[in-house]
Amino acid sequence: MHPMSSGIRWWFESMDRTRRNRGAVMDRMGYGPVETPHEVVLSAQGMRLRRYSAKPRTGKAVLIVPAPIKRHYIWDLDPECSVVQRLLNEGFQVWLVEWLEPGEADHHFGLEHYALHMLDQCLDAIRNEGGPAALSLYSHSLGGVFATIYAALRPERVSGLVQVESPLHFARGSGSFGPLVAFGPQPEKVTQLFGCIPGSVLNLASMVASPATFGSERIADMFASMGSKKHMRSHLLVERWTLDEAPMSPALFEDVVDGLYRRDAFMQGALEIGGKRIGPQDVVSPLLAIYDPRSTIIPPSSIIAFHEAAASPVKRLIAYHGDTGVALAHVGALVGYNAHAEIWPEVIEWTGDIARDWH
Repeated sequence: MHPMSSGIRWWFESMDRTRRNRGAVMDRMGYGPVETPHEVVLSAQGMRLRRYSAKPRTGKAVLIVPAPIKRHYIWDLDPECSVVQRLLNEGFQVWLVEWLEPGEADHHFGLEHYALHMLDQCLDAIRNEGGPAALSLYSHSLGGVFATIYAALRPERVSGLVQVESPLHFARGSGSFGPLVAFGPQPEKVTQLFGCIPGSVLNLASMVASPATFGSERIADMFASMGSKKHMRSHLLVERWTLDEAPMSPALFEDVVDGLYRRDAFMQGALEIGGKRIGPQDVVSPLLAIYDPRSTIIPPSSIIAFHEAAASPVKRLIAYHGDTGVALAHVGALVGYNAHAEIWPEVIEWTGDIARDWH
């Protein structure tokens, strides 16, 4: 590796370490996640599978598929704003995929590994321990891409699909990231430079793509939260979470930038996974999508167009109109108080109805 390349890589990796150290300081101040007790029921290369529910088996079951770039605990940040807790309170069995930082042996893990092979392992493990043969997938952001690909390939295992701000139509629907992807370096050059893409590189790309979303809007939310201890606490909890960027494997980075953003292959029915070409016509599971009408990083067009094209006989779209105290609007639908008061009761009721119809 050229000395300059080594220096650039070292710089970004040191930024990752600095951010983790800042996160540890915030943990000591009481702003770390307050997660629900769980049991790890599967440890495999690249991921762990958590089980949260030890209650008697019911037909209502959910597997949460987080995005791989940030940490999974945004789904279980604090008891007052935890999707995991809401599901448990409603009698659901709950599992969650915890993506692990990719190492040298994981460099070849691309979309096929994350969206097919590893989710197959999770569903097999759930089935082997007495869980249902099919269950609902809850997903966010890039995790929603994984879950939707899986639903297209394994419809018999997915009784329902919930996507939270998950971009599925790229090209014209790329939003703020579109120009960066179009005019930035080829993904192969980036992976040659870094190997695994450091979290700070992804964070910098986000800031360049949308300074308002990842900068000024977060500051505005901080000031808006100052009049409420509840909102300020949730703001700081999310800010602490943002310090936990995870690196991305080179193969996944190339697949996302080239196959999804540049070629819009999934929307066009040309995404090849596991030897099969898939598109929205292959998504037949009941489908619920949550979108933010104001978002520029995941614009409504990147969600609604795919939703309309999907072959699912049962579909629902829910608009999320924002909250105070979420720091980063992209995760507001997961942690916002308005979201938990207005959206999640509807989503969970829908999921329960789907489970009853399935069984």
